[in-house]
Amino acid sequence: MPLMLIGRVFRDGPGWSAHCEAIGVYTQGSSRKAAIANLIEVVELKVDRRGFAARVTDVSGDSVYIDSVDIAPLAAEVLKYQRALHGLSLADVAKKLGTASRNTYAVYEQGGREPTLSKYLQLLGAVAPEMALMVASTSTPTRPKRTARTRRH
Repeated sequence: MPLMLIGRVFRDGPGWSAHCEAIGVYTQGSSRKAAIANLIEVVELKVDRRGFAARVTDVSGDSVYIDSVDIAPLAAEVLKYQRALHGLSLADVAKKLGTASRNTYAVYEQGGREPTLSKYLQLLGAVAPEMALMVASTSTPTRPKRTARTRRH
């Protein structure tokens, strides 16, 4: 199951802007396609991990999904950026998590370990409690078939 970040690509004056606020990347392009290509590049530069490749899926309107086959570095970048954005040190986060060692948290932030979902929720809650994880389908939604139990009478 992929980790997907939500981004935005929208008309901005004569050009297009592309953002992913979860990791603090912002870019532009002369067209929507160019802005999306630039968003992929800036995400890869921000993650700065050899072999890391980002993908952007154009969803609808101004929303896009940003993901990668390699989940740990992308999850780590969210933690790292959000910790810096909130002005927290590694020691601050360790204290919030109730761990004695900053290294326990730092392993996740460096992408050295891929957290379980419950662990990621705990880590994200320590650095950015206002953020939320969302569960969504990666395919086009389809309407369920009606059966005898689901038919309205």
